[in-house]
This record gives sequence, structure tokens and C-alpha cells, in this order.
Amino acid sequence: MVRPALGHSILGRASANGLVEFEFANPRDFCHDRHLKVDDKPFGGEPGMLIRAEPVARAVEWLQRVGGDKQAVDGRTSQQPTTNSQRRAIVLTAPTGRTFDQAAARELAQYDHVIFLCGHYEGIDHRVEESLCTHVFSIGDYVLTNGELPALIMADAVVRLLPGVLGSSASLDADSFSDGLLSAPNYTRPESWRAMDVPPVLLSGDHKKIAQWRRAYALRLTRDLRPDLLARTRLTKADLEVLTEN
Repeated sequence: MVRPALGHSILGRASANGLVEFEFANPRDFCHDRHLKVDDKPFGGEPGMLIRAEPVARAVEWLQRVGGDKQAVDGRTSQQPTTNSQRRAIVLTAPTGRTFDQAAARELAQYDHVIFLCGHYEGIDHRVEESLCTHVFSIGDYVLTNGELPALIMADAVVRLLPGVLGSSASLDADSFSDGLLSAPNYTRPESWRAMDVPPVLLSGDHKKIAQWRRAYALRLTRDLRPDLLARTRLTKADLEVLTEN
């Protein structure tokens, strides 16, 4: 699931251009028993199955030591080891974590090496979180069948922030949440479509007025749809005046 998804679109091009390197490790490949058993029943009689700590820890240690393709388990990799000077984050996807947002994406983008641990079943033995993880994130208050989907979402949000990944850095500045607000809507040709016209200010060529219109629209949109974001956003006197208008 993960490998094909990371090979498409912007993330795929970023990888092909050497701007980011994706590495994969399956904990099952680090099991030493005959049946390659990666999970077991939880203590205490809880239902379901839990991923064992040891194969996950071995997979993480391998990624930290070597990187590159999974074939390195058999000593057949040409990748260079990661160095101790590199900043590493180990991220667990779990419903108990901090809600992942744009600020979290910017935080992870500062690391040289980010490992996402993807749980299945009832999750991963809690001792992995206690002993290995630097971050625990949730992408929302709902339950998924696996941790790969949250990891892909977070990886996408992080990689697009890396230098050179997007065609223009201005795209990042205009994103929703980049300044704590939802972004104003965008339009392209034709100027009129099915009796709906582009707002005249966007056709005026007056960049100052356009910026003011976008800011005012973003403020009102955030107030109406995500008022919780306003509480975390630094607002100017002009912003407050916009918000008090009808």
C-alpha cells in the first residue's frame, strides 16, 4: 500500500529528483521464529491482537543504522548508513496522539530522518511508544484498519514542505493553515462560468486590494467554519475590524 502511493505525483517526482528518499521495513522480516509471528494476544484478556515490540524495535534499529531497501537485512544494500549527526524522529500513529496539523508537519519537516510506525489490529505494544517514539500523532477521532493511511497523509504533508518539492514556494504561503487560517477560494478562466463571475477585485491587477480581499475572506471563512482556529491565530487590529463586520 505505502510503496506505490509514494511513487506517484509530487511525492514520486520528489523521490525521482533526489529531494527525498523513502525507505521501507516490514516488522515480519525481523521475526526470528519459524512462523514469523509479528502479533500476539494482549495481556489482561483484551480482545484482538497486538503487534509485538521486538520485531518493531528491530525494524526501527535497522532503519536508523542502514536505511535504503529492505534487502539490507541480508547484507545486500549499497546505501550509506545514517550518521549520528542527523536529526531523527520516530512517529507512532495512534488515536492517543496529538492531532496532526500543519504546525506538526512543519515540525517534522525539520528532521533529516523520519520513521513512521504503522500499527495494525489493536496497535503496537505500548513499550515501543515508551522506549522509541519521539512523537505520537492522530489524524482524527475515527478508527482505521491500519496505520499506513495516517502515515501516508503525514508523509505527504511533510514532504511538500521540503525545499524544491513544489514548483513555487509561494504555493506554501497561500495554503490553508499556513498562517493559521483557512485560505480564500481561487478561480481560473473563464471569468464567467454558468452565470457565476470571478470576484472583480481578482481581475483588478491591484495586488494590495487583492491581498486585503483574500485576508478578509479567509478571516470570515475561518470564523464561520473553523472558529477554533481563530483562537490560535495572532490577529491584527485590522483583522479584528473585519471580523466584527457583517
